[in-house]
Amino acid sequence: MPLYNRILITGAKGRLGSELRKGLAHLATTIRLADREGFDDLEPHEEQAVFDLSDMEATIAATKDCDAIFHFGAAANEAPWQTILDSNIRGSYHIYEGARLNGARRVVYASSVHAIGYHEVEAHIGVDAPQRPDSLYGLSKAFVEDLSRLYWDKFGLESVCLRIFSSFAEPADRRMLWSYLSFADCVRLVEASLTAPRVGHTVSFGLSDNRVKPVDNSRAGHLGYHPQDSAEPFREAVEARTETPDPARPMTRYLGGWFCELGHPDDEG
Repeated sequence: MPLYNRILITGAKGRLGSELRKGLAHLATTIRLADREGFDDLEPHEEQAVFDLSDMEATIAATKDCDAIFHFGAAANEAPWQTILDSNIRGSYHIYEGARLNGARRVVYASSVHAIGYHEVEAHIGVDAPQRPDSLYGLSKAFVEDLSRLYWDKFGLESVCLRIFSSFAEPADRRMLWSYLSFADCVRLVEASLTAPRVGHTVSFGLSDNRVKPVDNSRAGHLGYHPQDSAEPFREAVEARTETPDPARPMTRYLGGWFCELGHPDDEG
């Protein structure tokens, strides 16, 4: 029998939302898929909600009757301030208000390495290290981590904030040889976040079992996440097609990679 009656997935048409849709269907009787565009391939156990996260009324309505929420919807990269504010910050507040008002039990939030992007790689930080966002995008992730902490402390709404590093089909560059999170491990991490008996407010790094481990995830061990994939099978091909990075550059020095070399997005053009 599924653990939950209904799960809401925001950003369900995105790269990771699509993987969660396939990999976690067994956890709920009904999966509610949410995005700004509709779905024309719904399975019998699926339903849809089409709305923009900046619309508070529509977002709160989409959380009705949902026991748990995978909040993966947002601007997925650095963007102008107004976009970040409407989609990532306001949109996440609307999700948490909907979860509070409609009685959801747990939220699994797609945070990011960019919430702590200005920590140096060799610092080997833990999940309790201070936030050091590397961009407006990273700032929005740090905000929602704090928002979710407030909703746990004040309202008892459990959250797991997943600081996802680089989740793609395979590593694209040398940085991803240590920052890689396979799609299958991403699904395993989200499933662990949803099935752990108690999470309170938990922050976890999202990485596969790569040879180089730049952070310490031991304080999230109660989730029971055990990665099964690694970047190592891709190492030879990645190293053959990419140059050795300059160790003095911010993109090499800091966890946030090339985000640390971006200017303010509102200055462009």
